[in-house]
Amino acid sequence: MTPISPSPRARDLNLLLGESARDLVGTVVEATAEGVADSVRPTSVTVRPSGDTLVRYAVAVRRRDPPIVRETLVAATGGLVPEGAAVVAGDVHGESVEVGLWRWPHDPALPALARAVDGEGVRAVLARAGVPSARSASVAVQTYRPGRRAVLAITTGSERLFAKVVPPGELAGLRERHELLADHLPVPRLLATTDDGLALMPALRGTSGRTALRQGQPMPDAAALEALLDRLPGDLVAMGKTSDHRRRARHYGAVLALTAGNDGVRATEIADRIADADVGEYPVVAVHGDFYEHQLLLDHGTVTGLLDVDTAGPGRRIDDWANLLAHLAITDTPHARSWADHVLHHVRERVDVAHLRPRVASAVLGLATGPFRTQRSDWRERTRRRIALAEEWLTGS
Repeated sequence: MTPISPSPRARDLNLLLGESARDLVGTVVEATAEGVADSVRPTSVTVRPSGDTLVRYAVAVRRRDPPIVRETLVAATGGLVPEGAAVVAGDVHGESVEVGLWRWPHDPALPALARAVDGEGVRAVLARAGVPSARSASVAVQTYRPGRRAVLAITTGSERLFAKVVPPGELAGLRERHELLADHLPVPRLLATTDDGLALMPALRGTSGRTALRQGQPMPDAAALEALLDRLPGDLVAMGKTSDHRRRARHYGAVLALTAGNDGVRATEIADRIADADVGEYPVVAVHGDFYEHQLLLDHGTVTGLLDVDTAGPGRRIDDWANLLAHLAITDTPHARSWADHVLHHVRERVDVAHLRPRVASAVLGLATGPFRTQRSDWRERTRRRIALAEEWLTGS
């Protein structure tokens, strides 16, 4: 585990990634899993500018029978501790610290999760939705973001579905967006929802845009992407707040300052320059909010599905383009560069590139937080390269 700079705001980060983390997790394992933590490895880290921290751990638990069991545990501090988490209080360097803890799949912010992953809970939802072969359904976890969401892939015979698990308070917005967008775009209609935060939806046909890009498959024409975004219904403008790339850049810079040492200092300077850059005036319209290749399903370059519409709402079209270009910039393969050049040629005919650059730089700065968050072994070098790339976009060099 990598110690972080001694900044007071990094106290929680050091606590959850330092040597004390093993003792903390070990205590939970002994109390709830009836075993001993043989190894404790952080697999994802969420940090806020305040220093509030959430860490997901892969834990090897040694028991008498079987000898080793793999567990996932989560520890969080401050505002990242969800209501209902078990809280351990202690003293660290003379300061009182409270840590919220839970074991997978018993996430207190995602009450539907434990019921869903055991299979029986999902089978009951499938049966209510009238899905054939519900009793034979199998469940596989696709993604898990502690306290935020989980995505489960469900197979029933030849049919494939997905269940998204969100905090119950977010379910109404998710349901409303899917109902609204399914009338206009290749967005799946929800088959069923549960009050505790589970949304069931059919799988759409097509290959992930990320997979297609990496395999060198045809990618959509930029004009087709423009037409796709044009179909976002205007009613989305009333749903949520307009995102601001300048505020996001400052957020990312502050996170990098906590995690990336001197590179983080450079990131905060870039964030300040992004915030001061001229970004022009663009109308607020309906946007996807997190538009990039992985949100697309493709069939030989034709879009067959638009995913993760949770973020859809009011914004500026230029920011959807900037997010796509930022993801292509960090992919940096010949196929990605070729498609990025095509997209940029299309976009620069519609917006001032001087207004586009700080927006792309902001999105790249956000992506610079990813290598540390996912605890890659080479996270420092990857973070450094992405911060440099953000500066290149900002300056046009």
